[in-house]
Amino acid sequence: MKPRIIYIHGNQTTHWSFGWSPWLKKELDKKGYKTFFETFPDSIIARAKYWLPFLKLHVKAGANDVIVGWSSGAVAALRYAETNKIRGSILIAPSHTDLNDELERQSGYFKKPWNWQKIKANQSHIALVYSENDPYIPQKQFQFIAEKLKPTIIKVPKAKHFIERNTFPEVLEYILQTY
Repeated sequence: MKPRIIYIHGNQTTHWSFGWSPWLKKELDKKGYKTFFETFPDSIIARAKYWLPFLKLHVKAGANDVIVGWSSGAVAALRYAETNKIRGSILIAPSHTDLNDELERQSGYFKKPWNWQKIKANQSHIALVYSENDPYIPQKQFQFIAEKLKPTIIKVPKAKHFIERNTFPEVLEYILQTY
């Protein structure tokens, strides 16, 4: 059974359909996947106190769902997987610290230590997608997360923070091959 694909955008977003996300939704729909692509509440600051309950109560993310999280959306996916079973996650340009950024600090995701064992145990597949020239997330963030979760690594050369892309074939291919 194909999973439902849930997309979580990053912070400072006024609408979910930015960059490559409309293309990914269209491709997944064509392949017969159920999808959830919507703008999350509090989309500028992306606070955990709004996003995690939204995922649980409105989206009803669960054991047959794969979360595709981009930037702050990937951080939300990590926190959600600490306490909820999901089928898997695709973490695009995540961080595990607030990066000394005030907006990230306000999000509330970084106030407590990460439970990497639970994040890993609550899902069967994890992919980490990043680029070596991301201007916002230092490479050591990706290396740390990779060390803790032992995910499938998808390194996309010269893609920065994936903002300038209109397609994302690497993510689509991973979904089609894995699920």
